[in-house]
Amino acid sequence: MSAQRRDVHVLKSSEIEGEVLDKEQVRSSVARRLGVDIGALAPEDGKVEGVVEMVLDATREYDKVLTRERLFAWHAALFPTGYSGMRKIKVGAWRDDAQGPMEIVSGPIGRERVHFEGPPADRLEREMTAFIDWFNGDDGADLVLRACIAHLWFVTIHPFEDGNGRIARAIADMMLARSEQSPQRFYSMSAQMRQERDAYYSGLEETQKGTLDITERLAWFLGCLDGAFDEAEKTLASVFWKARFWGSHAGASFNDRQCLMLNKLLDGMEGKLTSSKWAKMTKCSQDTALRDILDLVDRGILAKDPAGGRSTSYSLLQIE
Repeated sequence: MSAQRRDVHVLKSSEIEGEVLDKEQVRSSVARRLGVDIGALAPEDGKVEGVVEMVLDATREYDKVLTRERLFAWHAALFPTGYSGMRKIKVGAWRDDAQGPMEIVSGPIGRERVHFEGPPADRLEREMTAFIDWFNGDDGADLVLRACIAHLWFVTIHPFEDGNGRIARAIADMMLARSEQSPQRFYSMSAQMRQERDAYYSGLEETQKGTLDITERLAWFLGCLDGAFDEAEKTLASVFWKARFWGSHAGASFNDRQCLMLNKLLDGMEGKLTSSKWAKMTKCSQDTALRDILDLVDRGILAKDPAGGRSTSYSLLQIE
């Protein structure tokens, strides 16, 4: 998994659980561990560091056996303070159900909907031993399908008080890395699952409340993987286009405002580019923004869009 894909993976895996991590802290944490120089690094954050630590251990050390101690270390890394939000939880150990059965619920208080209930705590050691033995074994099944089964099996057991979804996705990534015999990947299943969050949860509920037939879940996982490939292709196409653009203008001179806005356009900036938007985003006057834009028009980099609407807009010309 590339550094950029690891950034996306960590962010999106946490977003599925409703937790938004600081993008720059995630980027800095990944860079530190990969030994990549990205200039000034954002300060460390224990929560961010823990998620990055887990993801990198799962993907870079994919060929090592999965053990209960390794899972406990991942869980402890996710919750370095021993708290999930304001709630103290049991960290680095299976849940004990001291606060009642493990239930996944949604909805307002008094009208909660129980999506599923995990097995009781006194079964966890046995259930997790069976899961770990299967994960480390070889039953001859395709490893991509095993990644799906591993994810579903783990979240069905739900062995920890919190963090089960993130750990399950790390486990799936670990199996996918084994299928490719490489930690280097240019797609993110977590990013795709984030886009399909509703189907992600409804599918888990249907599978766990239904029969042992997981055909539909396997089909969903493979479809998600296919979607991740498509997104990766779009990202790579954008990266190559950006590289071609700057390569073709290697000897040209641009001011800081022009560099900023050209990069935003190359990254697929939403909405139309107008002089007002340019002025706002670069914190300059309207006159300065228009001079910057017209300079790029004269150089054949930007073109005025066909008339339409009250404001004149501009588009980046494609490179031949």
